[in-house]
Amino acid sequence: MFRLPNKSMSTNRDVAIIYVLLLQFVGVSVKLKLICSHQPIIALAGDDVILPCHLEPATNATFSKVVWTKPGLDPKYIHVHQHGPMLYSQNPSYSNRTRLFVNELAHGNISLKIFGVNISDTGQYWCFLPPIQAEVPVQLIVGSVSTPVIKVISNTSETLVLGCESKGWYPEPELLWLDTEGKILSAGPTETVGGPDDLYTVSSRVTVEKRHSNNITCRVQQRNINQTRETQIHVSDDFIMVPTTVHRHWAGSLAVIIVFIIFSLFIIVFFLKSVIKRGDT
Repeated sequence: MFRLPNKSMSTNRDVAIIYVLLLQFVGVSVKLKLICSHQPIIALAGDDVILPCHLEPATNATFSKVVWTKPGLDPKYIHVHQHGPMLYSQNPSYSNRTRLFVNELAHGNISLKIFGVNISDTGQYWCFLPPIQAEVPVQLIVGSVSTPVIKVISNTSETLVLGCESKGWYPEPELLWLDTEGKILSAGPTETVGGPDDLYTVSSRVTVEKRHSNNITCRVQQRNINQTRETQIHVSDDFIMVPTTVHRHWAGSLAVIIVFIIFSLFIIVFFLKSVIKRGDT
């Protein structure tokens, strides 16, 4: 059955067409520019981020098509704003995670907000405004960090061997040992291991002397995302650390003692029962 087009839909479409033509005319006459961030946008995994883009001079983009893409993905479309039927398929990994600031489109703000970014979101995004045929890239770097953990590897009367490990970093970080004055200590090579989740684990060991007020710091840092995490341990001449092997030995001895006590009780009970039976006879 033939249906007449909806009047309001037709009106909106006409307005959009007229607006696009007007925007194209304005773009040519006043040289509209699409301005996006020239500096990489840095965020940590789980953060909400904004990829900033705007029209200059400020121009109403409410009825304009705005297309955000990320090359290398299939489909490459991250977010598309347009009036009329949607002809683009959004990449499923960004479903319900993106939006434009609709109320600010009238002021030329076509920035994209991405919710809950993860490591795989790292990369270059492109903002495309078809009416003026302008396309500008924005770089996003998503990092991941964690606090390092210091453990005592060995403990002698004069020195300690300390181990430091930090898991879940991206991009690959560096590990440094620092003394009380913040000077870098000579330490063993840093071991870096990349996991299947693209996250890095770094670890290193250092030998330090026991002396008064010797604060040792393990620092893990990533300059690209401007992130640093550190942990400090106080080492003195009276530092006491019970080796792990002692705990294991004590645990084994305790188990033997418990078994011996149970066995002794069993013998005593058996002996008492035997005595009682003899008395009855």
